[in-house]
Amino acid sequence: ENVTEKVDLAWYLGIYSGLTVATVLFGIARSLLVFYVLVHSSQTLHNKMFESILRAPVLFFDRNPIGRILNRFSKDIGHMDDLLPLTFLDFFQTFLQVLGVVGVAVAVIPWIAIPLIPLGILFFVLRRYFLETSRDVKRLESTTRSPVFSHLSSSLQGLWTIRAYKAEERFQELFDAHQDLHSEAWFLFLTTSRWFAVRLDAICAVRLDAICAIFVIIVAFGSLILATTVDAGQVGLALSYALTLMGMFQWCVRQSAEVENMMISVERVMEYTDLEKEAPWEYQNRPPPNWPQDGTIVFDNVSFSYSLDGPLVLKHLTALIKSKEKVGIVGRTGAGKSSLISALFRLSEPEGKIWIDKILTTEIGLHDLRKKMSIIPQEPVLFTGTMRKNLDPFNEHTDEELWNALTEVQLKEAIEELPGKLDTELAESGSNFSVGQRQLVCLARAILRRNRILIIDEATANVDPRTDELIQKKIREKFAQCTVLTIAHRLNTIIDSDKIMVLDSGRLKEYDEPYVLLQNEESLFHKMVQQLGKAEAAALTETAKQEYFKRNYPDITHRDHVIMNASNGQPSAFTIFETAL
Repeated sequence: ENVTEKVDLAWYLGIYSGLTVATVLFGIARSLLVFYVLVHSSQTLHNKMFESILRAPVLFFDRNPIGRILNRFSKDIGHMDDLLPLTFLDFFQTFLQVLGVVGVAVAVIPWIAIPLIPLGILFFVLRRYFLETSRDVKRLESTTRSPVFSHLSSSLQGLWTIRAYKAEERFQELFDAHQDLHSEAWFLFLTTSRWFAVRLDAICAVRLDAICAIFVIIVAFGSLILATTVDAGQVGLALSYALTLMGMFQWCVRQSAEVENMMISVERVMEYTDLEKEAPWEYQNRPPPNWPQDGTIVFDNVSFSYSLDGPLVLKHLTALIKSKEKVGIVGRTGAGKSSLISALFRLSEPEGKIWIDKILTTEIGLHDLRKKMSIIPQEPVLFTGTMRKNLDPFNEHTDEELWNALTEVQLKEAIEELPGKLDTELAESGSNFSVGQRQLVCLARAILRRNRILIIDEATANVDPRTDELIQKKIREKFAQCTVLTIAHRLNTIIDSDKIMVLDSGRLKEYDEPYVLLQNEESLFHKMVQQLGKAEAAALTETAKQEYFKRNYPDITHRDHVIMNASNGQPSAFTIFETAL
């Protein structure tokens, strides 16, 4: 008997040790599997959201502030990476424990299933009642977080301006207001969660006294009924499980509700994975590699709106821009100058037709269209990375070509003084360069591209006179054989253009040579020039006159000045004959 007891003890110890090791191994495997699946899912959703953001039209970024987008990529992704896996794992583990307890107890005493039904119904109803409110409160908390990110981001970008105007207190008050609004929503979410937890605990402690009593009575009488088939150990096991089931059951319900609240972050991320997309980047029928060769642009009854239900910002515009022409685009604020460029780049799909060298722009991919046009924006954009990547992001040019471009814009010495030269890492948005230097980098980028179409969006509005003069000089030299469209508020930058396009309320009002427009006192362009003052208007008129006769009468000059008929400002036949002699 002693030998048998020792054998049984050794056997039970072996079984117990094996189960312990198996529990540890399965626990580790379970955690690794769950975390791998959830984190991998989070990574997949992040990548899909990022790709969707890249493909979103420009209108999306106008409607959604940067804080709202940052909120998705920071807090919501953070919940999916951190809190959601932990909460889901806890819920999953508790749920399996509840199933195991119920299964064992019902297998021993089937009568236990009777009180479980009203208990489950009560918890389910309470959970559903709580989630109807908590989900909306969680959405409110997530929504009120976005203005905090937006305000913080804009404040950091404009920190120098805020300090220069001593507006720190004002921006601090705005931040406090945004933070208070978010804190209110967050506190409301915490109170609803605590309300639910208290109710569950109260139900388990007070309101379920009758059910618990019935539960214990059923277990006891069920044990008496099944006394012939159930031994004392099984009855004790069923009773202990019945007592622990209450706490486990309410914790399982709480964690299931918490998981559903956490899924709000997944819902918000999923919303950004299915955004409206731009047209395809590439079509099967691609334009020739050397397109466009001439740079001729035709606008045929073009209307443009930034959204389907938005107002038209361009209305039935028709114009021909010939190869190598330099066209100045002027007009009051809101006239449609930038919208014309947006239609050309297809930032939103225009109505009508736009042709570039006999190819319809809507029939080619966005990449094929946009990479063939260079733009020098009013606010220069430099990306985080090296100077080399900013000049040549696709590694299409040699170092010699990069240095030549920097030499052309007189930035070579400044770049050579940097520690890593071309491989120097730039600060965010190129903040370690002045506005003028960033504008020159954009000009060097355009010189490297060698595109036949160049668009200048008031490129010299925020630079010093020396940089302005340099940019204007290089544009005349390097882009003489290109079609150049210049949006201008300062008329002296476009007075020597081949043609002037005057826009007003989205309509093309005037389109002709500058001097011809200035001869018409009723023209909008003439009135815009006269508003600059007599001296400035006279200087611009003289410049326009000189450029007009250089283009139209290149051989008829006298001492570098055209001899004009004083009566009407046009060269008379006698004047032309005399000048030719």
